[in-house]
Amino acid sequence: MGPGEYGPRASNLPAGSRPPFVPIERGAFEAVVALKSLSRKARLHAARLLPWALGALCIVSSGCAMLSDTQNQQGVRMYEQAYYQGALERFQQAIQSDPGNPDAYYNLARTHHQLGKLHSQPGNMQQAESYYHQCLDHNPEHQDCYRALAVLLVEQGRSADAFKLVENWTARNPGSSAPRIELARLYEESGNRDQAKSQLIEAVAIDPVNSVALAALGKLREESGETAQAVANYQRSLASNPSQPQL
Repeated sequence: MGPGEYGPRASNLPAGSRPPFVPIERGAFEAVVALKSLSRKARLHAARLLPWALGALCIVSSGCAMLSDTQNQQGVRMYEQAYYQGALERFQQAIQSDPGNPDAYYNLARTHHQLGKLHSQPGNMQQAESYYHQCLDHNPEHQDCYRALAVLLVEQGRSADAFKLVENWTARNPGSSAPRIELARLYEESGNRDQAKSQLIEAVAIDPVNSVALAALGKLREESGETAQAVANYQRSLASNPSQPQL
């Protein structure tokens, strides 16, 4: 199992997984106050229209998350085209539209992370680390964010902090395979293949159809000469997810 691919996320959390962000609109309050200044006849007519107007206002308010997702997707496209400044602006707009969007914080962090590596700028790395943590504040189970933050910490010579980050995540989620997969990556990249294999075996025990854990376990076993077990892991991985051309 190599370093693994990680990068910006085009989509936000699945529908319904985030509480709706519905800000209080000053205009709605002022519209109600304005009714009091009208004549009785005009007030009755306006009152009939008010529920429709407020309904439309709610649609606009709930559209903040949709707008944020759109800006996020635009930023991802810019990132993929190496237009990093434009990507930063879009991700910042996505946060302004919906301050609870964890993917926007993650993508902003990834962009600063990339710029920090390209230009060797400590300021970008500090910004990246800060935004990764803000992403996790909004979604404590954001797997891509844990992975990227761990990579950043290792790149800065802070491997102990990277292990502590993922180990704490694992301890908080004894019934989840995701933290164990990321912990296995760290162990493998640090040269501890036995511990990596142990973590993957635990991940598969928790989630027997996890294609990522099965494929990674198969690769480790193949490299250690356990051919029959490796083939069995690959087969189970493909059965769970046939879209793996690398297998």
